[in-house]
Amino acid sequence: MMEYGTIPGVNKPVARLVLGSMFVGTLDRARCFALLDDIFALGGNTFDTAHVYAGGNSERLLGEWMEARGNREQVVILTKGCHHNADRRRVTPFDLASDLFDSLARLRTDYVDIYVLHRDDPSVPVGPIVEALNEHHAAGRIHAFGGSNWTHQRIAEANAYAEAHGLVPFTVSSPNYGLADQIEDPWGGGCVTLSGPANTEARAWYVRTQMPVFAYSSLARGLFSGRITRENFAEMRATLDNACLKAYCHEPNFKRLDRAFTLAREKGLTVPQVALAFILRSPLNVFPLVGAVSKEEFAENITALHVPLTPEERAWLDLETDSR
Repeated sequence: MMEYGTIPGVNKPVARLVLGSMFVGTLDRARCFALLDDIFALGGNTFDTAHVYAGGNSERLLGEWMEARGNREQVVILTKGCHHNADRRRVTPFDLASDLFDSLARLRTDYVDIYVLHRDDPSVPVGPIVEALNEHHAAGRIHAFGGSNWTHQRIAEANAYAEAHGLVPFTVSSPNYGLADQIEDPWGGGCVTLSGPANTEARAWYVRTQMPVFAYSSLARGLFSGRITRENFAEMRATLDNACLKAYCHEPNFKRLDRAFTLAREKGLTVPQVALAFILRSPLNVFPLVGAVSKEEFAENITALHVPLTPEERAWLDLETDSR
């Protein structure tokens, strides 16, 4: 059974397991609608998308589906804007407004439940960005907002500015977080992760603040799908994208994968269930993003919401100890 959390500013329950819909715009309309119907029937009312996904078609198909089903008020949409392009860094009030109005048109709605800045530009001051987000919030175009690939230090800086000026702060974050350590930046710069031994301080900040974390690549872009093993990696390599190969396919993560398989066998679970339980049993306030492509995959992932893991098991999975 699906579990739900709450997000400040969003007056709907937010599914604890979120469908990442980067791929939705690459499906044909009938397949897309059938998948979204299945996810929604399983209680998955929350969908992650972005201005840049599938050239805008991810948002367009979600908008068509919500309009056809008449379910906009039952659906939580998290979309993202201000992604850099080949020409320039695009974290400005102008780019924010441009991307947001595009997204509203594509989604066939007059508001976004959760709006997230896809990238940061630490060279620009946070003040004008916070003010621009508040302008759209006051107009009702966005109900909650935050940063993806923003460090916790920059989020804290933005929220200090908001507090000092009587403005609404960031209330969500969407970095990478999962059992796999993001060894290299998957897209060549600007990505932020909470995973691995180097990010203990960042995780501690999220534990203290309990800011909701919409964790992208929670299953390491397929490395923890259960289909990949150390033994079959050479033949299965072609099924993984370059971002996965660059960021996650390193020896420490194969050790984590080996341990996930061991624990899965002992508990009668799958590797994705163990990897998701690792996140969900953390002290962070986490909403994992998953790229399920079928009703069966999403239903299997929901089971992870109810899988217990002890702190000792989590530490063993994350290579912090050799005993459990």
